[in-house]
Amino acid sequence: MSALEAKVPPPLVALMVGTGMWLASRAFGPTSVSFPVRLGLTVALLLLGLGISFAGVREIRRANTTLNPTKPETASAMVSTGIYRYTRNPMYLGMATWLLAWAAWLAAPIALVGVPLFVLYMNRFQIMPEERALTSLFGGEFPAYQARVRRWL
Repeated sequence: MSALEAKVPPPLVALMVGTGMWLASRAFGPTSVSFPVRLGLTVALLLLGLGISFAGVREIRRANTTLNPTKPETASAMVSTGIYRYTRNPMYLGMATWLLAWAAWLAAPIALVGVPLFVLYMNRFQIMPEERALTSLFGGEFPAYQARVRRWL
């Protein structure tokens, strides 16, 4: 299983989970949520997720460090400003929020299962390897940051 660590780009993981959510929603069918409610919830969650993700990207770019999630060992700076004061993984949190938006659009309760599956996968195969690399790169500074800021929210 460690062969998957930091190997699959997170947007691809989200796309695969989203596809599974769609397939599950087709197999089990949607609920009778009205279109305006579905649309409103979807748009609100999508905008929230985009805002969270882009805030993370902005801080990474300001710090002039890598955005490549498959090579966490190439980070040149530890970012703890902006949205990183509230969550250690804003881009992944944003993706999870996009998946919530997708589940709202699909209007199938079974589709909600995709969100915790995404979170579990990301914790094990993306975030844990990143945290090991950042601890190695930044010594005691990163564990102190971990103690102050939650992984997700």
